[in-house]
Amino acid sequence: MISNFVKRNRLGNHVNYKWWVLFAVSVGLFSSVFDHGSMNVALPSIADHFNTDLPTTQWIIIGYGLTIAALLLPMGRLSDILGRKKIYLLGFIVFTTGGFLAAMSLNIELLIGAKILQGVGSAMTQGTSMAMVISAFGDRDRGKALGLTMSVVGMGAVVGPAIGGFLVDYLGWESVLYVTAGLGVVSLIAAMIILDTARSGGGDGANDHFDWLGATFSAATLISLLLAMTLGSRYGWDSLSVITAFGIFLASAGFFIWWELYVESPMLDLRLFGTGLFTAGVLASWLSFLGTQPVRFLIPFYLQFVLGFSPSAIGWIIVPSALCMVIAGPVSGRLSDRYGWRIFNVGGMLVAAIGLVILLNLDTKESLIIVLAGMVVQTLGSGTFWPSNNSSILSVVSPTSYGVIASFTNLVRNSGNVVGIAVSTAVVTGTMGSLGHPPTLSVITEASDLSILSAFTTGLRNTFLVCIGLTLMAALASLFGTAKKN
Repeated sequence: MISNFVKRNRLGNHVNYKWWVLFAVSVGLFSSVFDHGSMNVALPSIADHFNTDLPTTQWIIIGYGLTIAALLLPMGRLSDILGRKKIYLLGFIVFTTGGFLAAMSLNIELLIGAKILQGVGSAMTQGTSMAMVISAFGDRDRGKALGLTMSVVGMGAVVGPAIGGFLVDYLGWESVLYVTAGLGVVSLIAAMIILDTARSGGGDGANDHFDWLGATFSAATLISLLLAMTLGSRYGWDSLSVITAFGIFLASAGFFIWWELYVESPMLDLRLFGTGLFTAGVLASWLSFLGTQPVRFLIPFYLQFVLGFSPSAIGWIIVPSALCMVIAGPVSGRLSDRYGWRIFNVGGMLVAAIGLVILLNLDTKESLIIVLAGMVVQTLGSGTFWPSNNSSILSVVSPTSYGVIASFTNLVRNSGNVVGIAVSTAVVTGTMGSLGHPPTLSVITEASDLSILSAFTTGLRNTFLVCIGLTLMAALASLFGTAKKN
């Protein structure tokens, strides 16, 4: 009955169909974000269960993230060639299979492997889902569509850690993976029932050559860069492994750029960067994640080890700022469709910078009100910026390339987050070292003396100064990049 009802509406009523698509894709987006947030909470329990150290256990998250980063562009391009619904459905089959295998893993190596498999599925769904929503809503409502999907991401960011913590405490870490796999099954069923193959886009036979060499070198470029940034803060930026990774990055990036400009059907059409609006949007997006990810990464350290809050309490403290994203995204996206991108792109980054200025007042004393105010304002600004900015990027792209470009915007986000964490860690630990303490975050514990906590807090403020500069640079890129369009 439900299938027939949806089928009647999607074939005969565009207005109803786009909302059904949003519902189907939202289930999938929520599953992916829930998985990431809940797994972070489960890592300590997994390390204890398999009797491994936390750095080894963290490869569950690192391997998953690297797989997604390496495959986002190829999978987005495949969805444009073979059909977005087809890749999306296959992605959730892989994602669900990986989830069940991870839950039944007998050792840490199998668990890491299963999460890598799950990362393959996630890469197939992330950019494809956004492309299908945009295609369903059309150009006039592109900002609204992006804002609504962002609200789903915000809800997943709130619910994932909270529900994940509950599941780990009462049912064990395996329950988190079973729930994630179950959500994958629901996502798959919803997509099979609701999505219409023709309206989802892709698979029209036009420009259907897949650039295998470009896919290989894009993956090598991204993996080497993200590995270098991840390992640099652990082993030192002058270590052989980090220098080697940077060398591979430079070589593969150079070849990728040359090849993509040479080949007839590139993985990513680099000529888009000749358009000022596209270049400014991508640059501003990357800078925004560099400037905001350190807040989400470092504030939990401050709340737990400096102010003494429990992990469960920290989850609740973060909720108000996450809800700001849920609210700001749809409002900004819808208004940007009507009034243009410029005011929301520039204004969003300026508001985010104000939030970071508030966080400069953190100290070793009771600063919860400052934390709440700073995070709320910063997230409100970021939530205003992202849907509007992504809409500006996609405005210069042909609908036939929505899959690969939507995947590319996700890739910009993922790489910006990883680099942002590496930069912020370097600033904090460098500050601690300059003040006579070990330059590592591992010395920050509940038992740390006041001088170490004070040095960490000083490093935190220095990091936020850098973040303010990055967000202001993003605002400038948006100001000049959209000047002729808005």
